Amino acid sequence: MSVRLFSGLGAAARRAPSRDRHWALRRRVSDASKATAVPPYLLNTAPLQLTTLPNGIRVATEETGSETVTVGVYIDAGSAYETEETNGAAHFLEHMAFKGTTNRTQEQIELEVENMGAQLNAYTSREHTVYVGRAFKSDMPKIVDILGDILQNSKLEPAHIERERSVILTEKEVVESNLEEVVFDYLHASAYQGTPLARTILGEEKNIRSLKREDLVNYIKTHYTGRRLVVAAVGSVNHDQLVDHVQKEFSQLPADSDFDFGPLADTEFTGSEIKVQDDTLHEVHAAVGFKSVSWSEPDYITFMLLQSMIGSWDRSMGGGNSLNSRLSEIVSDENLAHSYSTFNTCYNRTGLFGVYFVSDYNRVDEMCAEVMREFALARNVTPQELERAKNRVKSAYLMQLDGTSAVCEDIGRQLLTLGRRMSPIEVFLRIDKVTVEDIRRVAWDHFRDVDPVVSAIGPLKYFPDYNLWRTRTTEL
Repeated sequence: MSVRLFSGLGAAARRAPSRDRHWALRRRVSDASKATAVPPYLLNTAPLQLTTLPNGIRVATEETGSETVTVGVYIDAGSAYETEETNGAAHFLEHMAFKGTTNRTQEQIELEVENMGAQLNAYTSREHTVYVGRAFKSDMPKIVDILGDILQNSKLEPAHIERERSVILTEKEVVESNLEEVVFDYLHASAYQGTPLARTILGEEKNIRSLKREDLVNYIKTHYTGRRLVVAAVGSVNHDQLVDHVQKEFSQLPADSDFDFGPLADTEFTGSEIKVQDDTLHEVHAAVGFKSVSWSEPDYITFMLLQSMIGSWDRSMGGGNSLNSRLSEIVSDENLAHSYSTFNTCYNRTGLFGVYFVSDYNRVDEMCAEVMREFALARNVTPQELERAKNRVKSAYLMQLDGTSAVCEDIGRQLLTLGRRMSPIEVFLRIDKVTVEDIRRVAWDHFRDVDPVVSAIGPLKYFPDYNLWRTRTTEL
């Protein structure tokens, strides 16, 4: 669902609805806070202003009064929106973004950014491509100009493309040497086999070597369109001014393209496993996951709390007896693993929830059993455990939003995934509404008698067979 708070482009037309809405919102929040435990400081959160341009681009701002501003362009374009032939194109374009446009050479871009004392960055995920700039508030128009230029006018010179192939191949080697990254890529390949989510973000080596300029140009035309794009800014930013600059720099983008995204919507979950025997390693790196929920489903918050309850641990944290997690205490006391972490990975239409761990080969079976037992114990969570988890999630949420870049990221992602901004107040209210019965229901529905997904690398002599993993879900 798309949120549109303003219509038209006139400053007066934008300001009046904004003022009325914000007063109404504050009244509703104030009334709600009387019946719930919303901290008073959340009432001082800056309101979000949102305008949708004629070509579908959503422009969002949150003014915090600092001396700097973060501007981000968030696009529904990642490996999940690629075909088998174009897999890796979104990441390739990220590398090409700052290599020069029809208006600026690479050196001119770098010099202009350095002269402002600004920062430019970009990254790609399975569902999003993001370009971000941070600068002094007076340089906001220049940042918008540069971002608009590199998104629409990159020259994509063949010589630069050829040079960047080796850079991306080297990056791929580095990523594939990180066993945690490999385990999660295998987990996706197993869970979403035959669907776009199974593909890696960087793409297969053959694609990195074969993608041509024409492929990248076509990807921009089909994916970099107005309705798939959000421009967000946080810091010392005037909303009307940003809207005017985005309208000026991005008005040539079409609202849509003729590309059929329908075949890329498949996210069917398949319980299965991928295991790689490697006796040269000293430990087993593994993960077990279950189908969870998307960003927009009501149980998203419930899974956040479950993630906190199961927790994370590594040996550098010392003893587990002081930790708020049953699994961490057992793993620490029994020396079952070097580390473990609970993951809650959400996408537009699905999600993955589970535990990644590193364990000695001769203790791995015990570790696997304890992890599965923890999923069963989620059905017996106590009110005290839930209350502690709520406090931890609230604290972590606010800490993650400490700074303009983090808030900008939160706004951009939420507008792409939810079509609106879920304010900190709403997040706190939704956390407070989760009950012990909600935790038990989710644990029963998602963990019991289902097909999990498993991936593992290392000396797997004592690693459980998939049938045992499946059987253990019936015992939950």
